[in-house]
Amino acid sequence: MNQYFQNISDGIFTTIGGMKLTFRHLWAARNRRKATNIQKSDYFWEKEGMVTLQYPHEKMAIPDNGRYKLHNEIDDCIVCDKCVKICPVDCIEIEPIRATEEIGKASDGSSIRLYAAKFDIDMAKCCYCGLCTTVCPTECLTMTHEFEYSGFDVREMLFKFSNLTPEQAEEKRQLWEQYQLEKVNRQSAVVSEQQINESPASKTQSPVSVKPIFKPKMKSLESSQAVVNNDQQVSENPESKIQNPVVVSPKPVFKPKIRPINP
Repeated sequence: MNQYFQNISDGIFTTIGGMKLTFRHLWAARNRRKATNIQKSDYFWEKEGMVTLQYPHEKMAIPDNGRYKLHNEIDDCIVCDKCVKICPVDCIEIEPIRATEEIGKASDGSSIRLYAAKFDIDMAKCCYCGLCTTVCPTECLTMTHEFEYSGFDVREMLFKFSNLTPEQAEEKRQLWEQYQLEKVNRQSAVVSEQQINESPASKTQSPVSVKPIFKPKMKSLESSQAVVNNDQQVSENPESKIQNPVVVSPKPVFKPKIRPINP
């Protein structure tokens, strides 16, 4: 019997304690907590006030270094294809078209010589690693703060950033092919002109003397020593140069001496 009334009293006291806690938070709900970033040091210390956000009219601040939706500023893109090569899931697809001349400058001063006929990013494949933004030389590829781009169709996750229409892309392609054809024709014309100039008929009409390649002559050691000895004798006796020319035999470079063997 005592246990029965003890349980009733415990239930009453615990209910009163819970209601006190409820009324205390209800009274504190007159104030409102600030929607601060989770990176703030005092984020978990704010225990008083209402915390519910009226989404989507109210949004919590997100970190500046967050990885969310990719965006490409196509006017600064030089179509270097580095983001495609480093992407681990192949979510970026680029189709470049060469230009016949420089078509512009990026914000960092880099020359733009390629058109981007296609620059598609499939965010349904993206793993949000951020490697493409790291290797981008002009920093035109960035991750924005937008993370609410879900859709009912997976094809809605394909974002196109090309600034050329299909008709313009085809026109740029034809211009490049025409430029290449004209370049080949110019090279073939130069080669044919060189062949005409090098033909035998042209050689008979205007012979060109070819200068022989210089080849130095190396004097032997024996002849040089003989000339030196002859010059020395002539300098000592000038009359002998006219009366009796001296012919000096070349001196051997080295003659070993053999010692006699003592018995």
